[in-house]
This record gives sequence, C-alpha cells and structure tokens, in this order.
Amino acid sequence: MNNNEKGNALFLYGIVAVTVLGGLLFGYDTAVISGAEQGLQAFFQRATDFVYTTGLHGITASSALIGCVIGGAISGWFAAGLGRRNSLRLAALLFFLSALGSWYPEFLFFDYGHPTEGLLWTFNAYRVIGGIGVGLASAICPMYIAEISPANLRGRLVSCNQFAIIFGMLVVYFVNYMIRESLPNAGAMVTEGWRLMFLSEAYPAAAFGLLLFLVPKTPRYLVMCDNHEAAVKVLERINGKTKAITILEEIKSTVKEKKEKLLTYGIGVIIIGILLSVFQQAVGINVVLYYAPRIFENMGASSDASMMQTVVMGIVNILFTLVAILTVDKWGRKPLLIVGSIGMMVGMTALSYLSFSNNIGITALIAMIVYTASFMMSWGPICWVLISEIFPNTIRGKAVAIAVAAQWIANFAVSSTFPSLSAWSIGGTYIIYAVFSLLSAIFVWKWVPETKGKTLEDMTNLWKKK
Repeated sequence: MNNNEKGNALFLYGIVAVTVLGGLLFGYDTAVISGAEQGLQAFFQRATDFVYTTGLHGITASSALIGCVIGGAISGWFAAGLGRRNSLRLAALLFFLSALGSWYPEFLFFDYGHPTEGLLWTFNAYRVIGGIGVGLASAICPMYIAEISPANLRGRLVSCNQFAIIFGMLVVYFVNYMIRESLPNAGAMVTEGWRLMFLSEAYPAAAFGLLLFLVPKTPRYLVMCDNHEAAVKVLERINGKTKAITILEEIKSTVKEKKEKLLTYGIGVIIIGILLSVFQQAVGINVVLYYAPRIFENMGASSDASMMQTVVMGIVNILFTLVAILTVDKWGRKPLLIVGSIGMMVGMTALSYLSFSNNIGITALIAMIVYTASFMMSWGPICWVLISEIFPNTIRGKAVAIAVAAQWIANFAVSSTFPSLSAWSIGGTYIIYAVFSLLSAIFVWKWVPETKGKTLEDMTNLWKKK
C-alpha cells in the first residue's frame, strides 16, 4: 500500500511532538516557582517601602494560577477566533514574555536589584501573563491533538500531553538544581538565582513558538472556516487519500454552522465536562505534587529523605503516565478512570490511617506511590483526553474553555485550603480526598460515556440522542 493510501505516521507524530511542547511548558511554568520562591522571598524582604509578609509571598508564589484561570476561560474565544494553531502561538509568546519579565521585572521602570512594592506587583503581572499562557495551552494543546489524530490513536496521543506536563516538571526541577549548584554562594540565590530559573523557560518557549510554524491548522477548524481543500490535504497526509474523503464528509455533516449555542446539545455534556475537571482536582493530586516534601516531613521523614521520596514519586509519575498512554485506546477511558479512582481511594485511606496512628516510614511512601500511580494511569492524562474529545465539534472550543477554567479554579481551591485543613487534621484531610476519589468512580460509572474508538463526529450524534 502506498503512502497516499496509508497516511504518513511520521508527519502525525511530528505534529504531536511539537504540540506537546505546550504541555511541557505548562509543567515547566507551574513548577519553576518551587525552586525560585525562597530566593524571591529573601529578595523582596529587603524592601524598605513595604513589609513583604508571608501572605504576600503566598500570593506571589501562586499568582500564575490567576492567569491560568483567565487563560482557560478565554481559550474558547481564541480557539474559535484565532484558530487552534495560532492560539498556541500566542501561548508561546506569553510564555516567552513572562520568562523575560520574571527574570528582569525592573525593565524600563525600576532600578535593577532594588525591591519595591511596585516591582513586586510588576513581577506578579509577568507571572500572571505566563499563567494565561498555561491556561491557553492546557485547553488548546489537547484540543489540537484530538482534532488532528485518527480515532484509534487519539487517546494515546492526547495522553502524551500529560506525559509532557509531568516531564516538564521534572526538567525544571533538574534545571533549578543545576542553577543552584552553579551559584558561588547562598547570597547569589537572592540576587541572581531566582532570576536565572525564570529565564530558563525562555528557551523552550522560543523553540515552541518557532516550531509551531511547521504544523498545520486542524482539519476540523479548517472545515468550520469553509476551507475544505486545505482540510482534505491535512487529512490525506495523516490518514491516507481514501480515508481522508470519508472523514471529511463526516466532519462536514457535523459542522453545518460555524457557531452553535453552547447549550445546543443540552446542559448535561457541559456539566459532565466541568465535573471531570473538578474531580481531577478534588481528589487532592496537586496537594501531593505541591506539598510532597512537607507531607513526608510531617510524617517524620528528614529533609533529605523527604526530597529523595519526592524524586521517587516523580519517577513513578512518569512510568504510570506511560501505562495510560499504552492502554487508553485498548482498555477504554471508563475502566481506567474507575480503576484509578479506586486506587486513589485506597492510597489516601491508607495515608489517613498511618497519619492517625503516627506510623511513618516506608509504608507511608508505598501508600503515596499507590495514590500517585493510580492518578497518573487514569485521571491525570485521561481527564484531558475526555475534555478534548467529548464535546461536539461546533461547541468544542467554548465548552473546553469552561471545563478548563473550572479545573484551574478547583486547583486553586484545593491547593489553597490544604495548609488550613492540615492544621485541623492531616488524617482527616486525607479522608476528604479519599471520599472524593470514591465519588469520582461513581460519577464515571453512572454518567460518563465511553468514547474509545469513536470519531469526534460521533460525539455530535451521541449527545443528540441524549
């Protein structure tokens, strides 16, 4: 069979490889603060015109999340107006500007190295800009991959974006470590170290922006813009000539109008998308990712041991995300989500018991690994797969934006309440996450449809029948 009939797998994988750089930057941008925040805090504590309190530091450390909510909320408007590819180019530009601005927030208006209240809010503005890029990328990268991928590979390829997010976090942990080790003394972390950590993001951001000039617009978006000729060319390169014609006709039959009202297919599909996002965060995963060293220290581990346990967890995250990538198109979305929910419930329940009984050590690490492994093989990647594919073509951009904005709001709510909840009761907090894990399994079992093997056009018919 010639290449015109079979499609070009290398072309498809090349497109996906470029697109998942957006996921890598998502992970990189959200995790870079972990290495920089102590030096940043010491820098602004030197200010003489205001007092840099722990509350202000909390806002500074999490200000990017404000941008994430904004970026997620407006992603549908940009995806429909600019298109999927151009929206990703905008995200790359925002990542790049944020990296440069966070490195040198004094640019034009302030004296270098002189902390002031104005400089603090300028720095936070640059972090919010980067967060908007994260919000756009978190919504549009999975959407782009879903719209470009054949149905039988879509779950696997969209799951690669989650792998890139986790890999981006590991990359920035390593980069932060190398920068810290290269500094001549501890004081240099306050003057230069945190700046270099933020600057390091400019390099992958620039690469992402340049490489996006090599990828096409998605065929679904091209059809929505009545550019059928360009759409069929992309489909032919990916699926082969004969199959491309069939897919094009399916797309055309479901995109009769460029725009439809958000509730054209009922409120049920929107609620399911929102709840997928909320449950992904309500199970407590970002508490584990953001506060892992503190959690292990609270259980009695030394500072060095807690960092080593965090590294072990990072390796587990990568391995079990690969499990999801290799199985999502074979086993289906629902089975993996339900199994993952049960595994998370078991892990969190065990952690709660160990906390109440003051039992520390290797058992706590095993329970944490059970929890994170269960999440990474299920809700981590597969939530993004479902959000990118479950909505009908004509409302996908707007619906994905709502779901992603809900996810970032839930992320902020869960992450910001953990310190106060843990002060109340660590074991009780873990029980709350265990209950949400159980509820997530029931939700998937009762209300989430299986989408394995279905085309994006099948989603229109699926929700028309509801």
